[in-house]
Amino acid sequence: MKIIEVRALRGPNYYSRLPVIFMQLDIQELETKPTDMVPDFKDNLARMMPSLYEHKCSPGRVGGFFERLISGTWASHVVEHVAIELQCLAGHEVAFGKTFSTHEFGIYNLVYRYLDEKTGLRAGEMSVDLVENLFKGKITNVQPLITELKKVAESSQLGPSTQAIVTEAISRGIPYIRLNDASYVQLGQGIFQRRIQATMMDNTSAIGVEIADDKERTKKLLSSMGIPVPEGHSVKTVDEAIRVAEMIGYPVVVKPLIGNHGRGVTVNVKNAEELLVAFQISSGIHETSIVEKYINGFDFRVLVIDGKFVAAALREPAFVIGNGKDSIQQLIDEINRDPERGIDHEKNLTQITIDYTTERLLAIQKVTLKSILADGEKLYVKSTANISSGGTAKDVTENVHPLNRLLAERISRIIGLNVIGIDIIADSLEKPLEMELSGVVEVNAAPGFRMHLNPTIGSPRNIAIHVVDMLFPPGVNHSIPVVAVTGTNGKTTTTRLISHILGFNGSIVGMASTDGIYIDNIPILKGDYSGPEGALKVMMDSTINQAVLEVARGGILRRGLGFKECDVGVLLNVSSDHLGEGGIDTLEELTRLKSTVTEAVKTTGYAIFNADDPLVLSCIDKTKGRTILFSRDLENQTLKSNIENGNLNVTIKDGNIIIQRRGSTQIVANLIEIPVTFDGKAGFNIENVMAAVGATAALGLNAEQIREGLINFSPSIGQLPGRMNVIDMGDFKVIVDYGHNIGAINATGDFIKGLMPGRKIRMAHGVGNRRTDDIIEFAFVLSKYYDHIVLCDSDPRDRKIGETARIVEQGLLNSGFKPDMITLVLDEKEATIVSLKMARQGDLVVLQADNIVQVIKDVLDFKLS
Repeated sequence: MKIIEVRALRGPNYYSRLPVIFMQLDIQELETKPTDMVPDFKDNLARMMPSLYEHKCSPGRVGGFFERLISGTWASHVVEHVAIELQCLAGHEVAFGKTFSTHEFGIYNLVYRYLDEKTGLRAGEMSVDLVENLFKGKITNVQPLITELKKVAESSQLGPSTQAIVTEAISRGIPYIRLNDASYVQLGQGIFQRRIQATMMDNTSAIGVEIADDKERTKKLLSSMGIPVPEGHSVKTVDEAIRVAEMIGYPVVVKPLIGNHGRGVTVNVKNAEELLVAFQISSGIHETSIVEKYINGFDFRVLVIDGKFVAAALREPAFVIGNGKDSIQQLIDEINRDPERGIDHEKNLTQITIDYTTERLLAIQKVTLKSILADGEKLYVKSTANISSGGTAKDVTENVHPLNRLLAERISRIIGLNVIGIDIIADSLEKPLEMELSGVVEVNAAPGFRMHLNPTIGSPRNIAIHVVDMLFPPGVNHSIPVVAVTGTNGKTTTTRLISHILGFNGSIVGMASTDGIYIDNIPILKGDYSGPEGALKVMMDSTINQAVLEVARGGILRRGLGFKECDVGVLLNVSSDHLGEGGIDTLEELTRLKSTVTEAVKTTGYAIFNADDPLVLSCIDKTKGRTILFSRDLENQTLKSNIENGNLNVTIKDGNIIIQRRGSTQIVANLIEIPVTFDGKAGFNIENVMAAVGATAALGLNAEQIREGLINFSPSIGQLPGRMNVIDMGDFKVIVDYGHNIGAINATGDFIKGLMPGRKIRMAHGVGNRRTDDIIEFAFVLSKYYDHIVLCDSDPRDRKIGETARIVEQGLLNSGFKPDMITLVLDEKEATIVSLKMARQGDLVVLQADNIVQVIKDVLDFKLS
């Protein structure tokens, strides 16, 4: 078998509302060898992965997949189920999958659900190898594969603290975007977004962080405000360290001035010899160290969020308990095998490592790693109680004295941190702290939540609730309205119209389209951003309060939508284009693909449909949102049914665009007032206008607000470049238009024919990745409206330069064009000039622009020459 293509669809897509892995698989000679032709296939697979018995498959009952194996199914179908089950065995519970045959021998498209992208992709690769071996009679040991998948998942997942915050946000319907491979995350969208990095917030005080990082500064500030802290001073040399230790008296603690996770900290240093080693360890982390009085007591962590005490834990350093037979090293190894222990911060607990601290503690107690402890004997192997060094935690939140709670909240205000972890050494937190017998030894600006989320002993605390409450207090928005526009033609025009109307009425709009990304009508990025990447970049902008997104078929197919839900989804039309690509071979399949947008509309949102397009109307029942229909036909029966159901319509009456509601009609504007309709003659743009009216009405704008936006929007090269830009050249006129498919030519043809009395000259090019029959049909449609065609080859895609143009040329000749009615100039710039030079008085030159900016420049330069 051979994987032709594999990729992750990250948002709602053609196959599912949930993220899935897409794989195109060539099963080669196995096309003639289904599972029922392979001896013991089902039994071998069941022996390898007995849990596959739970897969219901098409029979819809437990054991259904095994029934399919017995009756006979193909390798691609088996790969789908194995990829799903491998993820489940690795701890990622997923279920959905589907396999599709294609028109090519042995080629299948299959999709399956994933939770972590890297894990899902790797599971697919493993599945192909495993199933191929199975067809050869070879059984694979699945356990190493599962172990590898767990490691893949661990390497890419968020840390426990960040994940807890994200999970809590998701539970409240707050969208999130992971901004890097670590713990930098955006919660919410646009102007309402908040950003976190682990447990540090976007409004965490930089000064507070700086104070917390400097342990001496922290001690002095807290001490000056009456907070009990152990006596100590900063030192840079061993001699200074010895003098301070002798002054305050042994035992002491030596730690780096700036550091975290207990790195470089040595406690209970009892003499100058031990001090020398402790200083060397500390100075390896930072050039300045703190030497402070050692307080004998328990190590507590108190957590304060948004000025309020929320949790406390008693931390205990890593330890082992003897059993009378295993060595200390073996006891540590056994502890580290706990699946809850990982490397660094990836799990609830951290594995115990052997370092100088461990060796020192063992030496003090006169044992080695080879020593065997008596049954029940407890031995500490770390001196600090940090979870990151293998320690454990017991929840003591309910046992903290009210005065200590108030003290912790006061410390958070003194330091100036909205999320702070406070480390306290004391016999107990059940009574007020006493000077010299207890003290605050450290504060943390980005405290880990692990010890509170999943304490070793005691009740778990959902700390994330307090963080999300702080970021998004009750009544505060987290998401901006999102409008998504799709269809075969008119997407860019409609997207720009909606953006303009919203912007004209005071919104700061982020727009993504085939032209680029615009923020408040300012171009930010050039290029085609009609896919999910464009949507994400718009959502990440912190200045916008509305998002309007053009959604093209390619983006949905390749990666899925760039958003989970939208407030308004617009489906303009469906006509033949891009068929034969990505497994989309029929208009019905293309319709289903396009309807992904309207299916992603929220239950509180609006789905807008073209009631004059039967394919579009077939999608109405699939949306969760309320329905808005638009039609040029006032008597359209579907409009009447929509009104009876309490919905809104947009249509035309007496030359006016109107909004219909049950019991009322509002006039928006006369067609003649709206520049993009060209005095009501451009039917294709009338439909785009009606869609824009429906979308903006759905967002709460009234008829007058919508009218003002419409009448102030023109099809100019400034506001709508490359979309029916009419340029007066004196003796003749030029139209620059991107329209490049059959639907676009038909939609604009009659309008163009009536625009000027002379010849209609068109510079045109086919698109190389269309089927040959579609390119010939494109030529036939061109022949209906134009007198002369200048053929270039601006978009060859998968074909050789000139090949597409030759196909169009043959199609034109087949349609009745004479050879002298066709001029072949492959370069777009040269073809533009040839077309312009060909024009005479009264002619109309239509330039199908691929490089819109360049073509417009060439026209304007020609006009000035």
